[in-house]
Amino acid sequence: MKRACLTAILTFAVVVSVPSSAGAQVPRTADGHPDLSGVWWPGTDVPLAPLPPQAPTAGAAPTAPSAPRARNPRPRFANLYQPSAVDKAKTLSDKDDPALRCVPVAFGTLNVSLYGLGFVGQIVQTPKFVVLLTETYHSFKLVPTDGRKHRDDVAPSFRGDSVGRWEGDTLVVDTTNFADTNWMHAEGEVSFHSDALHIVERYRRVDKDTLEVDATIEDPKVLTGPWKVPTQTLRLAPFDQIMEVGCTGVESAALMDAAARVNYGKK
Repeated sequence: MKRACLTAILTFAVVVSVPSSAGAQVPRTADGHPDLSGVWWPGTDVPLAPLPPQAPTAGAAPTAPSAPRARNPRPRFANLYQPSAVDKAKTLSDKDDPALRCVPVAFGTLNVSLYGLGFVGQIVQTPKFVVLLTETYHSFKLVPTDGRKHRDDVAPSFRGDSVGRWEGDTLVVDTTNFADTNWMHAEGEVSFHSDALHIVERYRRVDKDTLEVDATIEDPKVLTGPWKVPTQTLRLAPFDQIMEVGCTGVESAALMDAAARVNYGKK
């Protein structure tokens, strides 16, 4: 009996003294916070559909894309649009997408602010800032984490003004002061917002290779209530630098022309 009790005590001591493998795998900075630095992506390359045909030459009959993606005037949070916003959405289509004019989105087409219009982003963490770099459309967010408040000396911007704070091992990013001239998503998904847009994101590094992001979006001028974005899981990429995917307007000229010519059934 004594031997059995001793074995049980030793076994319990071993169990409680060994940290969880997940927690041990989370890298930390010198100040003890989880280190969110790295290149993050969905975990695999995203297949891309071919671009629509180039604009027709003078005198030639216009050619529509062979299989156009249907216009989506109802964004993912359409059930939260106020009646006036629903009416406005019905007047917009692919050709009105600001992204065709090299304008970054306010949130992210894949529901990840770090990705913006693309599929890859990079986080650089310092003692005072967390820097969010978006590969597509030369976009970035500087998130101070030293306790400062939102700035009141800057004009509204496409990506807004962010401040961050740590709640345990979770980084909370609060973003306000958005311009109202871009959309929240791209690729023709009508998702306009107002200058009252407010986004709160929560970043939590689950282990060495996994980052979970939650977001809540509010816009009292457009939405009837908060939109809770489904939890997004990001993976650490096998490369440590993003590249620039710029936009000058030249690349999107054919897309703009095709969007203007194709009617998608709208009268």
